Amino acid sequence: MAGETPPPTSTGSNLPTSPKSKSPSPEKSPPHHADSGETSALAEILPAQHWVVAAEENGADNIDDASTIASSTASLTTSILEYRRIHGRTFHHEIGNASYWASNDTQQNESMDIYHHVQTLVIGGKLFLSPLDTEKIQKVLDIGTGNGSWAIDFADEYPNVEVIGTDVSPIQSAWVPPNLKFDDGSVKENSAQDQWGKIYTNFGKSIGRSFTIIPDGVQRAAMEAAGFVDIHEIDYKTPIGTWPKDPHLKEIGQFTQLTIETDIEGYILYPATAIGWTPEEVTVFAACVRREIRNPDIHSYYRQKVVYGRKPVVEG
Repeated sequence: MAGETPPPTSTGSNLPTSPKSKSPSPEKSPPHHADSGETSALAEILPAQHWVVAAEENGADNIDDASTIASSTASLTTSILEYRRIHGRTFHHEIGNASYWASNDTQQNESMDIYHHVQTLVIGGKLFLSPLDTEKIQKVLDIGTGNGSWAIDFADEYPNVEVIGTDVSPIQSAWVPPNLKFDDGSVKENSAQDQWGKIYTNFGKSIGRSFTIIPDGVQRAAMEAAGFVDIHEIDYKTPIGTWPKDPHLKEIGQFTQLTIETDIEGYILYPATAIGWTPEEVTVFAACVRREIRNPDIHSYYRQKVVYGRKPVVEG
Protein backbone atom coordinates (compact mmCIF):
# COMPACT_ATOMS: atom_id res chain seq x y z
CA MET A 1 0.00 0.00 0.00
CA ALA A 2 1.13 3.55 -0.63
CA GLY A 3 -0.91 6.34 0.89
CA GLU A 4 -0.58 9.98 1.86
CA THR A 5 -1.13 9.28 5.58
CA PRO A 6 0.89 6.11 6.18
CA PRO A 7 -0.27 3.05 8.09
CA PRO A 8 2.54 0.69 9.16
CA THR A 9 2.69 -1.00 5.73
CA SER A 10 2.63 2.22 3.78
CA THR A 11 4.81 5.05 2.57
CA GLY A 12 6.38 7.37 5.11
CA SER A 13 7.36 10.83 3.94
CA ASN A 14 9.35 13.78 5.18
CA LEU A 15 9.52 17.20 3.46
CA PRO A 16 12.15 19.27 2.00
CA THR A 17 15.84 18.50 2.03
CA SER A 18 18.77 18.98 -0.29
CA PRO A 19 20.85 15.97 -1.36
CA LYS A 20 24.25 14.75 -0.21
CA SER A 21 24.65 13.03 -3.55
CA LYS A 22 24.66 14.84 -6.89
CA SER A 23 20.99 14.15 -7.45
CA PRO A 24 18.29 12.26 -5.59
CA SER A 25 17.22 8.90 -6.87
CA PRO A 26 14.05 6.89 -6.44
CA GLU A 27 16.20 3.78 -6.55
CA LYS A 28 16.67 1.71 -3.43
CA SER A 29 19.01 3.31 -0.92
CA PRO A 30 20.25 2.33 2.54
CA PRO A 31 17.88 3.05 5.44
CA HIS A 32 18.39 6.49 6.94
CA HIS A 33 19.45 6.63 10.57
CA ALA A 34 19.24 9.90 12.47
CA ASP A 35 21.99 11.19 14.69
CA SER A 36 21.21 10.51 18.31
CA GLY A 37 20.17 14.09 19.01
CA GLU A 38 18.48 14.83 15.70
CA THR A 39 14.91 14.91 16.93
CA SER A 40 15.29 15.08 20.69
CA ALA A 41 15.26 18.85 21.16
CA LEU A 42 12.90 21.48 19.85
CA ALA A 43 14.22 23.20 16.75
CA GLU A 44 14.64 26.96 16.67
CA ILE A 45 11.85 28.70 14.75
CA LEU A 46 12.40 32.20 13.41
CA PRO A 47 9.76 34.82 14.30
CA ALA A 48 7.07 35.54 11.74
CA GLN A 49 8.39 39.08 11.31
CA HIS A 50 11.55 37.61 9.78
CA TRP A 51 9.54 36.52 6.73
CA VAL A 52 7.85 39.90 6.41
CA VAL A 53 11.28 41.52 6.18
CA ALA A 54 12.51 38.81 3.80
CA ALA A 55 9.49 39.32 1.55
CA GLU A 56 10.05 43.06 1.42
CA GLU A 57 13.71 42.52 0.52
CA ASN A 58 12.98 39.95 -2.18
CA GLY A 59 9.65 41.10 -3.54
CA ALA A 60 7.93 37.87 -2.48
CA ASP A 61 4.71 39.75 -1.82
CA ASN A 62 4.17 39.81 -5.57
CA ILE A 63 4.17 36.01 -5.81
CA ASP A 64 1.07 35.14 -3.84
CA ASP A 65 -2.53 36.17 -4.03
CA ALA A 66 -3.91 36.29 -0.50
CA SER A 67 -7.31 35.27 -1.82
CA THR A 68 -6.01 31.72 -2.37
CA ILE A 69 -6.21 31.13 1.37
CA ALA A 70 -9.97 31.54 1.53
CA SER A 71 -12.37 28.67 0.91
CA SER A 72 -15.86 27.82 2.10
CA THR A 73 -18.09 24.82 2.73
CA ALA A 74 -21.81 24.45 3.05
CA SER A 75 -23.32 24.35 6.52
CA LEU A 76 -24.19 20.71 7.24
CA THR A 77 -25.88 19.22 10.25
CA THR A 78 -24.07 15.88 10.46
CA SER A 79 -21.55 16.18 13.28
CA ILE A 80 -18.70 14.60 11.33
CA LEU A 81 -19.06 17.30 8.69
CA GLU A 82 -18.94 20.14 11.21
CA TYR A 83 -15.35 20.97 10.41
CA ARG A 84 -13.12 23.26 12.43
CA ARG A 85 -12.30 26.56 10.77
CA ILE A 86 -8.94 28.29 11.04
CA HIS A 87 -8.69 31.62 9.22
CA GLY A 88 -11.16 30.61 6.53
CA ARG A 89 -9.84 27.08 5.94
CA THR A 90 -11.53 23.90 7.16
CA PHE A 91 -9.90 21.11 9.17
CA HIS A 92 -11.25 17.81 10.43
CA HIS A 93 -13.68 17.78 13.34
CA GLU A 94 -12.23 17.13 16.81
CA ILE A 95 -13.37 13.53 17.11
CA GLY A 96 -11.73 11.14 19.54
CA ASN A 97 -7.94 11.51 19.61
CA ALA A 98 -7.54 12.13 15.88
CA SER A 99 -5.20 15.04 15.17
CA TYR A 100 -4.49 15.79 11.52
CA TRP A 101 -2.73 19.02 10.60
CA ALA A 102 -3.61 19.72 6.95
CA SER A 103 -6.76 21.34 5.63
CA ASN A 104 -9.53 19.16 4.20
CA ASP A 105 -11.15 21.60 1.79
CA THR A 106 -11.35 21.61 -2.01
CA GLN A 107 -8.03 23.34 -2.57
CA GLN A 108 -6.21 20.81 -0.38
CA ASN A 109 -7.96 17.92 -2.14
CA GLU A 110 -6.67 19.17 -5.48
CA SER A 111 -3.16 19.23 -4.04
CA MET A 112 -3.63 15.68 -2.72
CA ASP A 113 -4.68 14.48 -6.19
CA ILE A 114 -1.42 15.77 -7.63
CA TYR A 115 0.56 14.29 -4.75
CA HIS A 116 -0.99 10.89 -5.40
CA HIS A 117 0.41 11.13 -8.93
CA VAL A 118 3.82 12.03 -7.46
CA GLN A 119 3.72 8.94 -5.28
CA THR A 120 2.97 6.62 -8.19
CA LEU A 121 5.75 8.20 -10.24
CA VAL A 122 8.21 7.66 -7.39
CA ILE A 123 7.52 3.92 -7.20
CA GLY A 124 7.51 3.36 -10.95
CA GLY A 125 3.86 3.89 -11.80
CA LYS A 126 2.70 1.24 -9.35
CA LEU A 127 0.08 1.35 -6.64
CA PHE A 128 1.99 -0.92 -4.25
CA LEU A 129 5.29 -2.75 -3.88
CA SER A 130 4.23 -5.64 -1.67
CA PRO A 131 4.28 -9.02 -3.47
CA LEU A 132 0.53 -9.39 -3.36
CA ASP A 133 -1.27 -12.25 -5.05
CA THR A 134 -3.95 -10.18 -6.70
CA GLU A 135 -5.80 -13.31 -7.80
CA LYS A 136 -6.51 -14.21 -4.18
CA ILE A 137 -7.13 -10.80 -2.60
CA GLN A 138 -10.73 -10.27 -1.56
CA LYS A 139 -10.61 -7.14 0.59
CA VAL A 140 -8.26 -4.16 0.86
CA LEU A 141 -8.31 -1.57 3.66
CA ASP A 142 -6.79 1.87 2.95
CA ILE A 143 -6.26 3.54 6.33
CA GLY A 144 -5.93 7.31 6.05
CA THR A 145 -7.33 7.32 2.53
CA GLY A 146 -7.43 11.12 2.29
CA ASN A 147 -9.49 12.06 -0.75
CA GLY A 148 -9.54 8.42 -1.85
CA SER A 149 -7.31 8.64 -4.93
CA TRP A 150 -5.32 5.51 -4.16
CA ALA A 151 -8.39 3.48 -3.18
CA ILE A 152 -10.21 4.56 -6.34
CA ASP A 153 -7.28 3.61 -8.58
CA PHE A 154 -6.88 0.25 -6.84
CA ALA A 155 -10.58 -0.52 -7.15
CA ASP A 156 -10.51 0.40 -10.85
CA GLU A 157 -7.54 -1.87 -11.50
CA TYR A 158 -8.89 -4.78 -9.44
CA PRO A 159 -12.68 -4.68 -9.83
CA ASN A 160 -13.19 -8.01 -8.03
CA VAL A 161 -11.65 -6.73 -4.80
CA GLU A 162 -13.68 -4.96 -2.12
CA VAL A 163 -11.76 -1.78 -1.27
CA ILE A 164 -12.52 0.16 1.91
CA GLY A 165 -11.03 3.58 2.61
CA THR A 166 -11.17 5.25 6.03
CA ASP A 167 -10.21 8.76 7.09
CA VAL A 168 -10.92 11.30 9.82
CA SER A 169 -12.63 13.54 7.23
CA PRO A 170 -15.33 12.37 4.79
CA ILE A 171 -13.86 14.33 1.87
CA GLN A 172 -13.67 11.55 -0.67
CA SER A 173 -15.05 12.28 -4.12
CA ALA A 174 -18.60 11.10 -5.02
CA TRP A 175 0.57 12.79 2.39
CA VAL A 176 5.38 18.05 2.16
CA PRO A 177 6.53 16.13 4.49
CA PRO A 178 8.30 18.29 6.75
CA ASN A 179 11.58 16.85 7.99
CA LEU A 180 14.14 19.11 6.42
CA LYS A 181 17.66 17.89 5.78
CA PHE A 182 20.70 19.24 3.92
CA ASP A 183 22.66 18.04 0.91
CA ASP A 184 24.84 20.15 -1.28
CA GLY A 185 24.21 23.18 0.91
CA SER A 186 21.71 24.74 -1.50
CA VAL A 187 18.98 24.60 1.15
CA LYS A 188 20.41 27.16 3.55
CA GLU A 189 19.95 27.05 7.29
CA ASN A 190 17.12 29.38 8.34
CA SER A 191 15.77 29.48 4.79
CA ALA A 192 12.02 29.09 4.38
CA GLN A 193 12.34 25.39 3.54
CA ASP A 194 14.62 24.83 6.52
CA GLN A 195 12.10 26.51 8.79
CA TRP A 196 9.24 24.51 7.22
CA GLY A 197 10.67 21.32 8.64
CA LYS A 198 11.39 22.83 12.04
CA ILE A 199 7.86 24.18 12.35
CA TYR A 200 6.43 20.71 11.72
CA THR A 201 8.85 18.98 14.07
CA ASN A 202 7.98 21.33 16.93
CA PHE A 203 4.28 21.24 16.13
CA GLY A 204 4.31 17.46 16.18
CA LYS A 205 5.90 17.42 19.62
CA SER A 206 3.28 19.86 20.92
CA ILE A 207 0.36 17.63 19.84
CA GLY A 208 2.02 14.28 20.43
CA ARG A 209 2.18 13.37 16.72
CA SER A 210 5.52 12.49 15.12
CA PHE A 211 6.69 14.11 11.90
CA THR A 212 10.01 12.27 12.08
CA ILE A 213 8.83 8.72 11.43
CA ILE A 214 11.67 7.92 9.02
CA PRO A 215 14.67 8.90 11.17
CA ASP A 216 12.92 7.46 14.23
CA GLY A 217 12.35 4.10 12.49
CA VAL A 218 8.65 4.11 13.39
CA GLN A 219 7.41 2.07 10.43
CA ARG A 220 9.61 -0.99 10.87
CA ALA A 221 9.12 -0.97 14.64
CA ALA A 222 5.35 -0.87 14.18
CA MET A 223 5.45 -3.71 11.67
CA GLU A 224 7.54 -5.84 14.01
CA ALA A 225 5.27 -5.04 16.96
CA ALA A 226 2.27 -6.13 14.87
CA GLY A 227 3.91 -9.49 14.21
CA PHE A 228 4.95 -9.05 10.59
CA VAL A 229 7.96 -10.99 9.24
CA ASP A 230 10.08 -10.74 6.08
CA ILE A 231 9.99 -6.98 6.47
CA HIS A 232 11.43 -4.96 3.59
CA GLU A 233 12.37 -1.28 3.56
CA ILE A 234 12.82 0.83 0.43
CA ASP A 235 14.06 4.41 0.67
CA TYR A 236 13.35 7.14 -1.86
CA LYS A 237 14.45 10.70 -2.34
CA THR A 238 11.77 12.76 -4.06
CA PRO A 239 12.98 16.02 -5.66
CA ILE A 240 11.08 19.29 -5.33
CA GLY A 241 11.20 21.46 -8.45
CA THR A 242 12.76 21.21 -11.88
CA TRP A 243 16.43 21.05 -10.85
CA PRO A 244 17.20 17.33 -11.53
CA LYS A 245 18.89 16.57 -14.86
CA ASP A 246 17.42 13.07 -15.11
CA PRO A 247 14.12 13.33 -17.09
CA HIS A 248 12.24 10.94 -14.78
CA LEU A 249 13.35 12.77 -11.65
CA LYS A 250 12.59 16.12 -13.28
CA GLU A 251 9.02 14.98 -13.98
CA ILE A 252 8.61 13.88 -10.36
CA GLY A 253 10.04 17.20 -9.20
CA GLN A 254 7.66 19.18 -11.41
CA PHE A 255 4.62 17.41 -10.04
CA THR A 256 5.91 17.67 -6.48
CA GLN A 257 6.37 21.40 -6.92
CA LEU A 258 2.84 21.65 -8.32
CA THR A 259 1.53 19.67 -5.35
CA ILE A 260 3.04 22.09 -2.86
CA GLU A 261 2.30 25.28 -4.77
CA THR A 262 -1.34 24.31 -5.24
CA ASP A 263 -1.96 24.79 -1.53
CA ILE A 264 1.07 25.82 0.54
CA GLU A 265 -1.15 27.60 3.04
CA GLY A 266 -3.33 24.53 3.55
CA TYR A 267 -0.29 22.54 4.67
CA ILE A 268 1.28 25.11 6.97
CA LEU A 269 -1.66 27.18 8.28
CA TYR A 270 -2.57 24.95 11.25
CA PRO A 271 1.01 24.41 12.51
CA ALA A 272 1.92 28.08 12.05
CA THR A 273 -1.27 29.26 13.75
CA ALA A 274 -0.45 26.99 16.68
CA ILE A 275 2.75 28.98 17.29
CA GLY A 276 0.92 32.30 17.12
CA TRP A 277 1.27 33.42 13.51
CA THR A 278 -1.48 35.49 11.87
CA PRO A 279 -3.02 34.58 8.48
CA GLU A 280 -1.10 37.45 6.90
CA GLU A 281 2.18 36.17 8.31
CA VAL A 282 1.43 32.68 7.00
CA THR A 283 0.77 34.14 3.55
CA VAL A 284 4.12 35.93 3.54
CA PHE A 285 5.95 32.80 4.70
CA ALA A 286 4.20 30.76 2.00
CA ALA A 287 5.42 33.27 -0.59
CA CYS A 288 8.99 32.75 0.61
CA VAL A 289 8.60 28.95 0.36
CA ARG A 290 7.15 29.29 -3.12
CA ARG A 291 10.02 31.49 -4.26
CA GLU A 292 12.58 28.95 -3.01
CA ILE A 293 11.01 25.89 -4.64
CA ARG A 294 10.85 27.79 -7.94
CA ASN A 295 14.59 28.45 -7.76
CA PRO A 296 16.47 25.75 -9.77
CA ASP A 297 19.64 26.52 -7.81
CA ILE A 298 18.03 25.15 -4.64
CA HIS A 299 18.21 21.35 -4.78
CA SER A 300 15.62 20.31 -2.24
CA TYR A 301 14.00 16.92 -1.86
CA TYR A 302 12.15 14.93 0.78
CA ARG A 303 12.65 11.39 1.98
CA GLN A 304 10.07 8.64 1.70
CA LYS A 305 10.21 5.07 2.91
CA VAL A 306 8.05 2.12 1.87
CA VAL A 307 7.92 -0.69 4.42
CA TYR A 308 6.07 -3.92 3.79
CA GLY A 309 5.99 -7.42 5.25
CA ARG A 310 3.75 -10.41 5.73
CA LYS A 311 1.99 -12.08 8.58
CA PRO A 312 3.64 -15.38 9.54
CA VAL A 313 1.95 -18.55 8.34
CA VAL A 314 0.02 -20.25 11.12
CA GLU A 315 0.54 -23.97 10.98
CA GLY A 316 -2.56 -26.18 11.13
